[in-house]
Amino acid sequence: MRTLRCLTLVFVFVIAVSAYQNCEAQSELPAEVAAALAKSGDNRVELERALAQVPDEQRAGLHFLLEHMPVSDLKSLKSDFLIENLSLAYKVRQESAWGKSLPEDVFLNDVLPYANINERRDAWRKEFYERFWPIVKDVKTPGLAGARLNQAIFKELNVKYSTKRRRADQGPRESMESGLASCTGLSILLIDACRACGVPARFVGTPLWSDKSGNHSWVEIWDDGWHFTGAAEANGDDLDKAWFADRATTAQLDAPEHSIYAVSFRKTPLSFPMVWDRNNKDVFAINVTERYLKIDRAVPEGFVQLRFKTLGPSGPDRCQANVVVRDEAGNVVFRGQSKDERFDTNDHLSVPLPKGKKFNVEMLQAGVTVSHSFVADENGKLVTLKAEAPKAEAPKAEAPKAEVPKADASKAIEQLMEYLKKPAAERTTLAEQAFASVPLSKAESQQALELLAADHREQIQQSRKAELEAKIIKADGAEMPFEMTVFGDKPKAGRSLVISMHGGGGAPKRVNDQQWQNQKKLYEIEEGIYLAPRAPTDTWNMWHQGHIDALYTRLIENLIAIEDVNPNRVYITGYSAGGDGVFQLAPRMADQLAAAAMMAGHPNETKPDGLRNLPFTLHMGGKDAAYNRNTIAQSWSDKLAELKQADAGGYEHWAKIYPEKGHWMDREDREGVKWMLKFNRNLTPEKVIWLQDDVIHARFYWLKVDPAKAKAGDRVVATRSGNKFSVEQAPQGKLTLLLRDDMLNLDDEVIVSKGEKELWRGKPVRTLKSIAETLADRGDPTATFSAQVEVEIPE
Repeated sequence: MRTLRCLTLVFVFVIAVSAYQNCEAQSELPAEVAAALAKSGDNRVELERALAQVPDEQRAGLHFLLEHMPVSDLKSLKSDFLIENLSLAYKVRQESAWGKSLPEDVFLNDVLPYANINERRDAWRKEFYERFWPIVKDVKTPGLAGARLNQAIFKELNVKYSTKRRRADQGPRESMESGLASCTGLSILLIDACRACGVPARFVGTPLWSDKSGNHSWVEIWDDGWHFTGAAEANGDDLDKAWFADRATTAQLDAPEHSIYAVSFRKTPLSFPMVWDRNNKDVFAINVTERYLKIDRAVPEGFVQLRFKTLGPSGPDRCQANVVVRDEAGNVVFRGQSKDERFDTNDHLSVPLPKGKKFNVEMLQAGVTVSHSFVADENGKLVTLKAEAPKAEAPKAEAPKAEVPKADASKAIEQLMEYLKKPAAERTTLAEQAFASVPLSKAESQQALELLAADHREQIQQSRKAELEAKIIKADGAEMPFEMTVFGDKPKAGRSLVISMHGGGGAPKRVNDQQWQNQKKLYEIEEGIYLAPRAPTDTWNMWHQGHIDALYTRLIENLIAIEDVNPNRVYITGYSAGGDGVFQLAPRMADQLAAAAMMAGHPNETKPDGLRNLPFTLHMGGKDAAYNRNTIAQSWSDKLAELKQADAGGYEHWAKIYPEKGHWMDREDREGVKWMLKFNRNLTPEKVIWLQDDVIHARFYWLKVDPAKAKAGDRVVATRSGNKFSVEQAPQGKLTLLLRDDMLNLDDEVIVSKGEKELWRGKPVRTLKSIAETLADRGDPTATFSAQVEVEIPE
């Protein structure tokens, strides 16, 4: 009988899983969840079991967990663990006085998750619910419930703070067994107790206080907004009181090491900086610094605080955009930049405005301006603006391909010539033309490049000459004024271009304007164009926001076509905040530059990996201690030396620290500008190391990825030798190799491998389409590729 019962249970489970596989997996399963399952390896059967058994009303919660959990959890968590976690979380949501009114996104992200950071995955929810729910079951608000739990659980668990704890990132059972925990372990205990009782809570911390006294972790509890408290440091029933409150107001938004972050189970563009596990990027975060800077800051009398939220054209996610507020007379009263999903949900761009007055706010994003009128009538009022989706062009009267006869190899160039004779406004997309995909010979591809490059130059000269004369570049919703000075005679190959970024940063407009004026005259060169741009914003990160890449690409494209700049002799330099920009931009725009010179800046979170093929010099005063500039410069010098020693063919660099100088180096840094001008760009190096920044790029040297699927921290390492290519490292997915005749023999077989696995073998095809696409990417005729090979990188 017992055997029969067991067989019956197995049969029921098989039917359940089969039903799941035949229904949800094939028709209802979200793409993100399906992608997660594909990464789960041998543990997939456990996740599918959970999907088969979870009640319909809890399915969205399971989907959320699977979509956002780390790969290590996908490969290890069992169905029973997940199902119990879901069941108890939904149960207490129904039982608590506040559960039904909780926003769904708060419940999913801050009640439902089974872990906070990288702690051991303990099954704590059932025990904590049974032990602590009686304490708060009659409480009416989540804030009061969280405060009561903070007063009670540490006595109940007999756990106290101690530096003698086993490790910082202890799971709840490790802390309970030893009775000792750090601020990190204590915070994990309080958050888990809160979540077990349906109270939204999250892990918060700073990697380093601004006075360099160490890191700290604490807890935020949601009650119609986020409120902070110290774990095991309750202030009665009150929140937003803690010993660290004053210290938190000294956090630095412009210094990531001194910023404050809240953990998010939902994936975000930021990783939580775990000082106990610095290389772990599986824990996501949002930057909440600005809210702590505003603690106890009163709004001036007669004013109200207005908040601005900007949304992208698709989906509910916030986007970063330039925001301008004007009064009724049209005068600008405020400029700033809104927050995207890297920041707290309630962390909005805000400004005090005179109460009762009318204003107009403009949102500039992706070249589109959205405006909205409002009255500053209520403190805390949220003004939301949504970017408009690009309007579809009216269909052409004629079908695109009807204009072009069927192509063949012998007539492709002739058909291209006929295509280019038409005015640009009357052309259909070149990639849509049949002749664009016809295989070309080496000679034909060279002829095609010459035709396309000449046409491109003519189009830029006609359409953007006024833009260059006005000395204002516009791209990606931002405007960048600039001034330029021409030095020396123009070489036959074209002029050099030095882009020189001013200091200032998070300062009033007048300060940054003065810094711009200084930068215009800071350096002189023997030959070329010395160009000093004015930062589009006055924020601390003014030189490495995402729009800077687009602005510089457009600026360089204009100068190549109109001022005959040599694209292989483009350089960037910058002082102070401009030096910050060099630290950030040089690794992610290395393939558009010949060299870079960093003066008196600090790098924030960026790494030097992408500088493998970009000569880089840094100059720093030995006494320039603000933001640890001097010590960080020395550490970068050491790191570049290590990279050079390990990779003799790359990481050309020169670091100069002037022992007796402070932030101002008395112009001795000019030797760095002279040094970088010795180099020309190498666009097709034999080895490429590509580390994606938080500003995603689709292309780097001779590699290309889908930017919609790439993410910050993705690392690609690839080498070439003759017709053989080796991908040493790359994330799973598609990777495209861009090829041309000066790299290899395109008429012979090409082999692409990863380790022992061959990814592709064959003869690449030169096409007009590839040349045109890569020309359009950058507007740089010397950075085009006639053939492309796409490979699939296995897990």
